[in-house]
Amino acid sequence: MIGVVGYGLSLLFFGLATELWMLLAARALSGVLSSATLSTAMAYIGDSTTKEERGGGMGALGAAAGLGVILGPGIGGWLAGDSLSTPFFVGAALSLVSVFLIALLVPETLSREARTQVTSKISLGNWRGLRQALSKGSPIRFLLFMAFFATFGTANFESIYGLFMLDRHGYGPEQVGAILTVGGFIALIGRGLLTGMATKWWGEPNVILVSLLGGSIGFGLLLLAQSYAAVLITTGFFVLTTTFLRPSIHSLTSQRAALGQGAAMGLSNSAVSLGRVIGPLWAGAAFDLNLNYPYLSGAVILLIGFILCGVWLRQGQRIATQPLTSLPPESAPASRPTVR
Repeated sequence: MIGVVGYGLSLLFFGLATELWMLLAARALSGVLSSATLSTAMAYIGDSTTKEERGGGMGALGAAAGLGVILGPGIGGWLAGDSLSTPFFVGAALSLVSVFLIALLVPETLSREARTQVTSKISLGNWRGLRQALSKGSPIRFLLFMAFFATFGTANFESIYGLFMLDRHGYGPEQVGAILTVGGFIALIGRGLLTGMATKWWGEPNVILVSLLGGSIGFGLLLLAQSYAAVLITTGFFVLTTTFLRPSIHSLTSQRAALGQGAAMGLSNSAVSLGRVIGPLWAGAAFDLNLNYPYLSGAVILLIGFILCGVWLRQGQRIATQPLTSLPPESAPASRPTVR
């Protein structure tokens, strides 16, 4: 609820802004406060689902976000007809409605009796938990790295797609928008319907492995596509294969977490955010050198991820299956009981 309120305030301030620094301040406020929302929502799914259901739950959350990405820009563009500020005011109002819906409809997964009593001073950073997560014996260290690495690789597709299509094929906003809309619906179906089935049948590690290989192949096919139909098909293939990546990584991280669902999901999302920061910078610099370099580098990055994941599956199966209490006794935090 705090995260949604923060996001609503940032939208309100963004709509009221009259200077560039105000826009930047509003976005910074959004990053600080609304960052609590997705991590906690993923922790909620972790608390409320079984191991077998978790991949589908993470996929459903991603599908809901994907639907918002599909509908939001169209509605926002329509609302901006009279004033560019109107979409932000409407978004702020919807955030307020969301807070009331959360308060009324979303039950707490942890009973009051099972909650930890906070007796120490609240800290702005869980540095001890971060050190544990990144330590050699941590069961989620590789997954945090993979969350960053996969996002870094796929950012080469997302961040320069419009520029690549303009320079390579001469496609304008209409053609690119149509392709990305189709891709958005493919991602929606993949996350909402297929992720859960795939993780139940093959398990998250194998789904991650296949997605990395498929994404690497998809980058190569995009470079080979010549016609509009071929671009549409290859883009759809890339989106479909990579749409399982982040939900599967988040699901497996949730299963292996030894420091609490909220902390683990926060770290996983931080790794994704880091990939979203560095990835576009890399893709933009590579595009300046040669328009094919971002997709070539993306193919190589995901292929390296595939190889690393294969090594992890073959040699690190013990880490993937060890119990949640695998951390040394002196550093392992108290387990967090949940109510299903």
